Amino acid sequence: MDRPSLEINLPDTQEEGKLYVVDSLNNLNKLNVCPDGSQHVLDEEESTGDTEENMAGSNIRNQCLFFVTFILTLIVSLALVSFVIFLIIQTRNKMDQITSRLLSEKKDVEELKKMNNMILKHLNLSGIKS
Repeated sequence: MDRPSLEINLPDTQEEGKLYVVDSLNNLNKLNVCPDGSQHVLDEEESTGDTEENMAGSNIRNQCLFFVTFILTLIVSLALVSFVIFLIIQTRNKMDQITSRLLSEKKDVEELKKMNNMILKHLNLSGIKS
């Protein structure tokens, strides 16, 4: 009992042509059988090569965007830190000025107290009483 062979030996050019016709008929059948929503899924499956290239380009764009954002964040942070340091230095200078004024005013107040005491002693010695 010999079994008939399921393989058909055709020349390569005719086989490629038949494969093309079969693919075309399958695509036409998918268009007739599938509703509009599922056809979109089929189209996505057929264009996986394009999406891989788009995803690679998208990844590169995302990385570039990340680095640009990172660099801008660093620049803004550096500017803010510089501004804070500037404010600290300015505040220290103002505090030094206020401290020196307070010290000089304290000396003036002490001198005025001494002068007041001297005047009171002089008045007491001279015998002028009010």
